[in-house]
Amino acid sequence: MEIIFLGTSSAVHSKERNHPSIALKAFGDVMLFDCGEGTQRQILFTKVSPMKISKIFITHFHGDHILGLPGLLQSMGLQGRESKLTIYGPKGLNALKDAIYGLGYCVIEFPIDFIEIESGIIEETDEYIISSQWVKHNVPCLAYSIEEKKKPRFLRDKALELGVPEGPAFGRLHNGEEIEVDGRIIKPEQVLGEPRKGKKITYSGDTRPCEEMIQFAKDSTILIHESTFLKQDSLNAEEHAHSTSIDAAYVARESNSKELILTHISTRYSEDYADMMLNEAKEVFENTLIAKDLMERKL
Repeated sequence: MEIIFLGTSSAVHSKERNHPSIALKAFGDVMLFDCGEGTQRQILFTKVSPMKISKIFITHFHGDHILGLPGLLQSMGLQGRESKLTIYGPKGLNALKDAIYGLGYCVIEFPIDFIEIESGIIEETDEYIISSQWVKHNVPCLAYSIEEKKKPRFLRDKALELGVPEGPAFGRLHNGEEIEVDGRIIKPEQVLGEPRKGKKITYSGDTRPCEEMIQFAKDSTILIHESTFLKQDSLNAEEHAHSTSIDAAYVARESNSKELILTHISTRYSEDYADMMLNEAKEVFENTLIAKDLMERKL
């Protein structure tokens, strides 16, 4: 998995920070979380191909999270995209679709599925589960997680002891199939170890710290959480339904996340304040980073 931070600002962008958007390269897919204004230009500075983006997840409909979407879709169309794109978001996504298709002389001829969702599992494959959760903002807003499905360890010596020949039979057992060896049925549980937990990435969208977010982010490998304000502006954070660096760190600690990355940073603060924000969060949760535009994190 590789996370690329395309934009890390909040409602107003700056020279250093673009509007919110995160690309995730995983499982042979490229997925985009939010699409603020300027996202497609930010992509030009990365190794992400917009033509390979297969899924886009919108947290909510504030402009800093969606205004890059019309341009991105039109550019894909101009470049001859043919493969299907799926866009997920809260109720209201179909109204956004109508607005995009009615904007200017817009020709988008490749297939796009706009799917309105609630909390719950959005998509599940043999490799991963993508889920959503309502969080606490001043408009309906979703958080997202993607969790890797990791197979139990295959006990090779145990399989050989049971007479299983090396080769395709190993793979079939590891995939959960029974096989027959010399008239005996060998079951997967006879040659598999304990279940293993895969990597989990959770993205908060915009939110106040809340129990829903803590439970949703439980045991995340990486929690990407909005950190719009410093502790000194906590009343402002509460008024506008955002989080401070301390709030984000609290969610990371209570959810037993392994690493916290702060994003959605207000441009009221100069970059000199980044160390202050980081230090505040580290007082509560030590393993914290502050995202910067075009920062990459592999795991």
